[in-house]
Amino acid sequence: MAALDPRTLTLIQSRQDAILDAWAAGFARAAQDGRASPLELDAQVRGFWQAFAAALGRADVSSLQGAEWDDTRHFLEDLSRDRVLKGFSAAETATFIFSLKRPLFDAVEQGLTADPQAMAAQLRVVSDLLDQLGLHTVKVFQKNREDVIKRQQEEMLELSTPVVKLWEGVLALPMIGTLDSQRTQVVMESLLQRIVETGSEIAIIDITGVPTVDTLVAQHLLKTVTAIRLMGADAIISGVRPQIAQTIVHLGLDLQGIVTKANLADALALALKRTGVTVAKAA
Repeated sequence: MAALDPRTLTLIQSRQDAILDAWAAGFARAAQDGRASPLELDAQVRGFWQAFAAALGRADVSSLQGAEWDDTRHFLEDLSRDRVLKGFSAAETATFIFSLKRPLFDAVEQGLTADPQAMAAQLRVVSDLLDQLGLHTVKVFQKNREDVIKRQQEEMLELSTPVVKLWEGVLALPMIGTLDSQRTQVVMESLLQRIVETGSEIAIIDITGVPTVDTLVAQHLLKTVTAIRLMGADAIISGVRPQIAQTIVHLGLDLQGIVTKANLADALALALKRTGVTVAKAA
């Protein structure tokens, strides 16, 4: 079980104020870009130190998995999450831990100068411990960043597939760009939810903005139409340009039973007709 020498613990405790001041000053110099205020940085330094110092004297420093390190790990996880949202990089976040090495090394070196062998051994223990903390910080940071990116992608998908209410009982879903499996899932979920919310009878899927239609895209469209029908509504596909029609015929895709229209206006006219609405020019 790796542990700090009692002399090292005493050194760190007795020089705590000097260590914190040196760490805070060095860390602040590396983070002068306005994303975190000096007061915030100082609070983070002292908040981490409180958890870190409490674990030092009673925990196995060869592993961070012990319950004694829970508060320290949780602090670093919260810190990493906050820094992801503020746009810090993984390296900048890891600097929070690694910038503590110099002040701790200085304290150990100054206190154990008379015992070079013990000093070298304790420096290795301190270095290994901070490396573990730094790696944990980076690992958590990367996971948080991946979660943020995934959430942003999902939000962009939702924004790129808006469900529009054209008329009472008529919804339209204008598709723009490539239709893949992930996007199809988002499309179906948002469209079916809107059908439930509005009680709509007809959903128009406009593919004018879809550049190409291949077998995969057609399958996704069929899945969406099937889901709409299972909800008790009808589906109309609009925006079937000549090139897309030729492609569908060439691929031998079976769209039998699916109503298609050349443009959104024709699809809306058909939808209104089915709902018993007549549109006429004012006299």
